Amino acid sequence: MIRIFFSYFHQDEAMRNELEVHLTVLQREGSVDTWHDRRITAGNEFAGVIDENLEGSNIILLLVSPYFLASDYCHDIELKKALEMHQEGSARVIPIILDPCDWLHTPLKDLLAVPQDGKPISKYPNKHDAFLEIVNQIRKIVNEMGGNIPTRTEIPVTSHQTHHPPTQLPRSSNLRVKKSFTDQDRDDFLEDTFEYVAKFIEGSLLELEKRNNELTTKFRKIDADHFTASIYKNGQSVSSCKIWLGGVYGKGIAYSSDISSGDNSMNDSLIVEDDGNTLYLKQMMSFNSVDREAQLSQEGAAEHFWEELIRPLQW
Repeated sequence: MIRIFFSYFHQDEAMRNELEVHLTVLQREGSVDTWHDRRITAGNEFAGVIDENLEGSNIILLLVSPYFLASDYCHDIELKKALEMHQEGSARVIPIILDPCDWLHTPLKDLLAVPQDGKPISKYPNKHDAFLEIVNQIRKIVNEMGGNIPTRTEIPVTSHQTHHPPTQLPRSSNLRVKKSFTDQDRDDFLEDTFEYVAKFIEGSLLELEKRNNELTTKFRKIDADHFTASIYKNGQSVSSCKIWLGGVYGKGIAYSSDISSGDNSMNDSLIVEDDGNTLYLKQMMSFNSVDREAQLSQEGAAEHFWEELIRPLQW
């Protein structure tokens, strides 16, 4: 069975989940088995388990985004190791371009990226078209590999392969260092998230209206820090919200189901926190909380607010 390793930044976890859904058929066929760091169980040493699974993989999927390229861990450890394995022939490395980013000025430029021509998944009108292209390419490589999976010691050295240094000194795999984030890092992340949420809600309203003849929607940007969204069924208001930069302590993104309310009245609020490796959003307060401890990405935050807005139409 072909082992597939996902190398990604946690900001892109939702995309990784989507890709894994599209790989389900290959998994059911028994052709592939997938692994990513969310499979690590409590009590295991994080970096060591990642290294072990990376080195034991036959196909390495690099989920490339601005966050992936900016991550020291992804770039200096996983990418470096993946390229080494690709050059010696013990694994195939496939860059998957999630969002527009400067990947053509990295070592990835020498690899065949997917979707076709390195077009980012986010640029496809229907992202499932992009995921199908990716799965077809993975299936092609799996078929090429067949059941003959070479081990690292079985790979012959050919003239075009680069020279590798002699055996290095032994070292620990536990080399991750806790990061610290500045107030500016948090503010920038919060503002970027707010802009993403606004675009996500606006795009979702347009698609909702397109698919349901009885529904009309309205998106209104009040100012740089506030917007409202409304859904009407046969002309009657069924759901609305106001979302703004602010919150319980003035540092977050707040949600109110009353678009005429002031900024001191809210139903929900997200704040920025970090785990020593990445920034994420967490619920500070919510009347409909499902998991207060969930670490939300930008897309996760947008989906969270959208679920609150569309809930009255799904009861």
